[in-house]
Amino acid sequence: MSRYHGSTSAGRAVAIVADIMALILGLWILMYLLDANRANDLVQFVHDAANWLAGWSRDLFTFDEAWARVVAGYGLAAVVYLFIGHAVANRLGHR
Repeated sequence: MSRYHGSTSAGRAVAIVADIMALILGLWILMYLLDANRANDLVQFVHDAANWLAGWSRDLFTFDEAWARVVAGYGLAAVVYLFIGHAVANRLGHR
């Protein structure tokens, strides 16, 4: 059974888009922390997508450690997209 079973199509779509956005951001954080090969096409695609999604929060924090800036900046964007996306989905009838 789908997580979005019984919800409106619009609410389901908004929730799924928010989940995908957060997944991309989380995947980039994981790839960064595991020092993924940035010459790899998949890594480059995820990095570019995450940079676009987190453009507003990417350099918001100025921690000394680069990994902390990545986790905080991209992680904040993921949490905000999940929160706002699911709030909008609930208003559209998502259960």
